[in-house]
Amino acid sequence: MGFVVTHEGIKRPTLAGLLFLGTEQLIREQIPAHEVAFQVLEDTDVRVNEFFRKPLLQTFEEVERLFAARVTEREFQVGLFRVPIPNFEKRAFREAFVNALVHRDYSRLGAVHVRIDDSGLTISNPGGFVEGVNINNLLVTEPRSRNPRLADITKRIGLCERTGRGIDRIYQGLLRYGRPSPDYDRSTSDSVVLQMYDGEGDLDFLELVLKEEERTGKVMPLDSLIILSELKKERRLKTVDLARFTQKSEYETRVSLGKLVDAGLIESHGDGRGRSYTLSAHVYSKIGEKAGYIRQTGFAAIQQQQMILSYIAQHNFIKRCEAAELCKISPDQAKRLLKKLLDEGKIIAKGRKKGTYYILST
Repeated sequence: MGFVVTHEGIKRPTLAGLLFLGTEQLIREQIPAHEVAFQVLEDTDVRVNEFFRKPLLQTFEEVERLFAARVTEREFQVGLFRVPIPNFEKRAFREAFVNALVHRDYSRLGAVHVRIDDSGLTISNPGGFVEGVNINNLLVTEPRSRNPRLADITKRIGLCERTGRGIDRIYQGLLRYGRPSPDYDRSTSDSVVLQMYDGEGDLDFLELVLKEEERTGKVMPLDSLIILSELKKERRLKTVDLARFTQKSEYETRVSLGKLVDAGLIESHGDGRGRSYTLSAHVYSKIGEKAGYIRQTGFAAIQQQQMILSYIAQHNFIKRCEAAELCKISPDQAKRLLKKLLDEGKIIAKGRKKGTYYILST
């Protein structure tokens, strides 16, 4: 297990060995930086303020017990089933807390802090991200640890995700309930700070996820959850924008987008580099925002019409290929847009076939 190493014929405990099997007194003497704080704040009042310098397993069990006492659930009916909705997702907490214990810098004084307050749950640990890891590649970088032996032991005894992708569970534990993504923005070179915001969540969004999982027979991929969550928040985004959130390449993100389009959960608008995505009319209806779909799709068409009319006013005429380039849409979409303006009597067609161009109606 790596609890001891043999040096010059003598077995000596490793850092991991001391942290898991050492007595509290021995840990205080040999690893003075090891400390865990659990706090519960209500406004400015401190309700719980516990500090631990015990072996890791005992510390984990006691902090998890304190945390579990603050978890409340309400039930949500989806079809024939009742689904519990916790204020804090237990698996997400477990992964985040174990990450803080395993990846902290034990050469730096300072505690691993677990704090629950009016805004949600915050977990922080001394030491910045491990070399090669930052907030822009958390989801895609290969698993690595400041304390490899410690990380290996926690996986082998089942304390954390064996694949090393526990960060995915943290994201899924928030996004599937319609809550904001985990927030690492307060992290510095000296500490990693994770905030998981509390809140009611979005029951309509959760129902959408559960029904899609029922249809496919699979858990919704994290990339899909991220894309749906960001489109729900930002309304309309391009592939390059969504790739920043998935932390994948544009090609990989387009693959995920294609699957969501095929599933009828999102819609694409435009063509090429100008293509953008919105939630579908079906999704907007399910989440109780029917007008939101009209605002996103209807306004885009009106803006495109105004762009074409303004272009003709400045340049006297426009061709279909120019309309497509101007509005970042396909030639067929440009054809339909120009026909609508013709039918409304706002423009007049001149020329024939490939030589056709359009001028303003007088």
